[in-house]
Amino acid sequence: MTETVLLVGGGGREHAIARAVDDSADAELYACASNRNPGIDSLAEGFETVEETDADAIVAYAEAVGATLAVIGPESALEAGVADALDDAGVYAFGPRAEQARIETDKAFQREFMADNAIPGCPDYEIFDDPEAAADYIREYDGDLAIKPRGLTGGKGVRVIGDQITAEEGVEYVLESDYEEYVLEERLVGEEFTIQAFVADGQYRVSPAVQDHKRAYEGDEGPNTGGMGSYSDATFELPFMTEDDYTAAVEIIDAVVGAMDDYKGILYGQFMLTAEGPKVVEFNARFGDPEAMNTLPVLETDFVSVLRAAREGEDLPELEFSNQATVCKYAVPDGYPTDPTAGARVNIDPDSAGEALLFYASVDAREDGVYTTTSRSFAVVGRAGTITEAEAIAEDALQRAGEEGLRVRHDIGTAELLQARIDHMNELRGD
Repeated sequence: MTETVLLVGGGGREHAIARAVDDSADAELYACASNRNPGIDSLAEGFETVEETDADAIVAYAEAVGATLAVIGPESALEAGVADALDDAGVYAFGPRAEQARIETDKAFQREFMADNAIPGCPDYEIFDDPEAAADYIREYDGDLAIKPRGLTGGKGVRVIGDQITAEEGVEYVLESDYEEYVLEERLVGEEFTIQAFVADGQYRVSPAVQDHKRAYEGDEGPNTGGMGSYSDATFELPFMTEDDYTAAVEIIDAVVGAMDDYKGILYGQFMLTAEGPKVVEFNARFGDPEAMNTLPVLETDFVSVLRAAREGEDLPELEFSNQATVCKYAVPDGYPTDPTAGARVNIDPDSAGEALLFYASVDAREDGVYTTTSRSFAVVGRAGTITEAEAIAEDALQRAGEEGLRVRHDIGTAELLQARIDHMNELRGD
C-alpha cells in the first residue's frame, strides 16, 4: 500500500523529514507551510502555502490530497491543535495532540508533570505569574538560575544567570520583557545533549545522542539562536559521555512515556550531563532543528514504516542507524539573530554541495535563484566514520557556498571543540 504523507512545516527540519519520506519505498509526499522551501518543493507531489497554525486549512488540504498519514514539524502547529484536527478528520498525525504537546509548549506544566510523576532528572524550580515576585526570587536566590518564560519562545527566550547574564540583568529581564509568567530553575552545569525518541502506543525507539550549539558565535559566545549546528557520533553516545550516561537519559524518556501512555510522535529530551548524571533541561514534542538533520540521514529503517506501525497500533520497528558520525552547520544571514539582513544570494544547491547533504531552511526562492530571509538560511551535513571526517565534509560544502551575506559557526564538530567538551566533563567529574 502506498501511503500519502502530508508534511506540515517548511524549515530545515522539515526538509530532512521530506527526504526521509522520499527515501521510503511506498510513499507520496505532499507538504504545506507558510514558506515555500525549495528543497521540500522538489520532493513533493504538491505544496500548499498555508499557515502552520491554521488547522482547518491543513485538514482541508489533507483531505484534498487523500493523506493517509501526517507528520507535523513545528511546535507552533502542535500548540495550535493541528494534530488534534487531523486525527479527528481521520488522518493519523505523527505528533502529539495539544494537551500532550504541553510537555514542550508550557514549561510550568512540564516541570509540574515531572514532579507529579516522579520523573528523574528534574531540577529545583519555582513558577511565577507575577514578574515582581519573580524578580524578588532572583534577588534572594543563593546561586544561579535559568529564567524561562512559560510558553514558546523559538529557542530564544531563556536567559541563564552566571552564563549569559548577571542576576541584576535577570531582574531587569523579568520586569521589562513582554512575558508575564516564568519558571525559574537552578542552573544546571555540564554538557548538553539531546535524544530524540519515536513514540506511539506506550512504546518508544531511541536515536543517537546529538549536541546542539545554541549560541550565535564561535566559542559559545553571543545570544541564543534557534541552533547554529550540531553533531552526532558513529555510536549512540557522544565523546564526552559514557554508555551509562546515555542509558540514564533513556530511563528518563522511559519514565515520561510510562506516565503519558497516550503520547505519539517524537519526544525530544534535552539533557544536561552534570557531575551527578543527566538532568532535564527541557522536553520538546517534535524533531529538533537542527538535530533532525543529524538523525534522519543516518536512519536506515524505512521512515514511513515507523509511521504506519504507529497508526496501526503495531510494535514499532527497531531502528537501525548507519554507524556514521554527522556534523551539521547552519548558514545564517549576517546580523542573525538580533539584526539579520536579508537578500543575499544562496550560491549552493544539492548538486554543488559535494559529499554533504544540503537542507534549505528559511529562504526566498525566486525565478533567478534562492535568497536569504531574516531567519536561518540553510544547513550542510557531513556524514563519515568519524566526527572529524564529517566536519571536513561539511566545511567543504560551506567553502563551495561562499559566505557573502552569511555567517557560520565553523567551530562546530572540530577536534578542538570536542576536546574542550571532554575536558569540561572530566573536570566536573574530577577525573
